[in-house]
Amino acid sequence: MGDLKTNVVIEGDCIQAMRDLPEGCADLVFADPPYNLQLKNELRRPDNSKVDAVDDSWDQFGSFADYDRFTREWLAAARHVLKDSGALWVIGSYHNIFRVGTILQDLGFWILNDVVWRKTNPMPNFRGRRFTNAHETMIWAAKSAKQAYTFNYEAMKALNDDLQMRSDWTLPICSGNERLKDEEGGKAHSTQKPESLLHRVIVSSTKPGDVVLDPFFGSGTTGAVAKRLGRRFIGIERDSDYVKVARKRVAAVVPADDDAIEVTRSKRAEPRIPFGWVVERGLLPPGTVLRGNQKHQTAKVRADGTLVCADATGSIHRIGAHVQGLDACNGWTFWQYEDNGKLIPIDYLRQRLRADLV
Repeated sequence: MGDLKTNVVIEGDCIQAMRDLPEGCADLVFADPPYNLQLKNELRRPDNSKVDAVDDSWDQFGSFADYDRFTREWLAAARHVLKDSGALWVIGSYHNIFRVGTILQDLGFWILNDVVWRKTNPMPNFRGRRFTNAHETMIWAAKSAKQAYTFNYEAMKALNDDLQMRSDWTLPICSGNERLKDEEGGKAHSTQKPESLLHRVIVSSTKPGDVVLDPFFGSGTTGAVAKRLGRRFIGIERDSDYVKVARKRVAAVVPADDDAIEVTRSKRAEPRIPFGWVVERGLLPPGTVLRGNQKHQTAKVRADGTLVCADATGSIHRIGAHVQGLDACNGWTFWQYEDNGKLIPIDYLRQRLRADLV
């Protein structure tokens, strides 16, 4: 894939364009396909003004069978471009997302989550005959149940004020200065997604330098956010007017500095450091006395990386649990060593060794 061109917008049919790309060239596919809204009549507000609804030709299909055929073809093409460790995000509404979900499962994708984007400022239901449609659904899927995938759990937790990120995301729709306008002052694209939504998707499931492919590039939101976050992108769009808008938009984006695009790594993704490495490298020589949370909890470091206390010998975890009368313990965070009169968790030494491996 040395000749793979990235940070480009390909003008053309997304199915053929993805088939023409090298197999396994993308780390992530984010797709915002036509929803097949099946709008029959004009929608008007109570004052009889027309609602600027999605009535574009690209959202219209002759039948559900036609839509399913289209969906199967683009999903199969997306599977072709995805690395085995890659993942797919696809967004939709009740009009299409269930059909999309069935087809992607039929093709072998493994659903990881369905994420609800709850809109803080949804369009009202003017006819008053249904609930206000205040959310859209995203499906996040791996290429198969057996394949690894990127999930920056700690980064998502940090983004959510140090709480686990849930599968319901409350974000505003695209409006105000973010909404791109055409030459007449109207919407440049009828379904432009907010950058905040793509920011969360890309930070959660890619690493700096990864390739993000969007087969329905539209106004270029995915490319703009990917470029800003130090990811590479490939956009595919068949409408020439949208292509012009997207290229101009992405060209104006200034990437963040290299040190700003790094995200908090998941602890599971960090290299495993045996406690024995701390001992053999002289950071805690044999004979060093470790202390627990209470003064009477002590153990001595042995040459083989085990600990010995008054009545037991074992790993840092086993002895940590033993002196507390517990079934389990994380010895890295429980045990402390003394340095210049201060007690410091031995996990500090593990982080030093991890930094040496980078």
